[in-house]
Amino acid sequence: MAHGTDTMAVPSPARSQEGDLVITPSPTSSPADFDFYVGEWTVKNRKLKSRLNNCAEWVEFETTAIMHKVLNGLGNIDHIYASFDGKPFEGMSVRFFNPDTRLWSIHWADTNTLRLDKPTIGSFGRDFGHFYSNDTVEGVNVLIVYRWDIRDRENPVWSQAFSADQGKNWEWNWYMYFTRAN
Repeated sequence: MAHGTDTMAVPSPARSQEGDLVITPSPTSSPADFDFYVGEWTVKNRKLKSRLNNCAEWVEFETTAIMHKVLNGLGNIDHIYASFDGKPFEGMSVRFFNPDTRLWSIHWADTNTLRLDKPTIGSFGRDFGHFYSNDTVEGVNVLIVYRWDIRDRENPVWSQAFSADQGKNWEWNWYMYFTRAN
């Protein structure tokens, strides 16, 4: 189960002279960008078994997601629930919209790591959202992109890719296919 967005080019974010990411919001970026996501969802996940080593084996599993708005609509929180080998798993994203920069920051935490990851930063342009972060994954410096494909707002797709060469090549390593549960 692949998705057409993995063949679509990832827009390259600019970099400062110091090498920092320079993210520019789309002209339509707004606090309402994630309104499509409010509510409860059934999610089919497809995730590479291991990353950054040419793995071709995928693990598939289902989760439940529940999202609600917070902070007068300038933020939202989702909870992802699953069970792995009989053990409960919970993940959560906390998103904030900065009215001054018109950019979203997305922060992730889960029961595996019990820490808040570095935020990905970005915005939506029409039917796609791209959110970026520099991070270290399994000892490798990577550029991370989250992509939201909301062409079908009742069945959006979230995907994640890593680039070990600053955006020249991408490894798509996780897809989440959402179906509204209520």
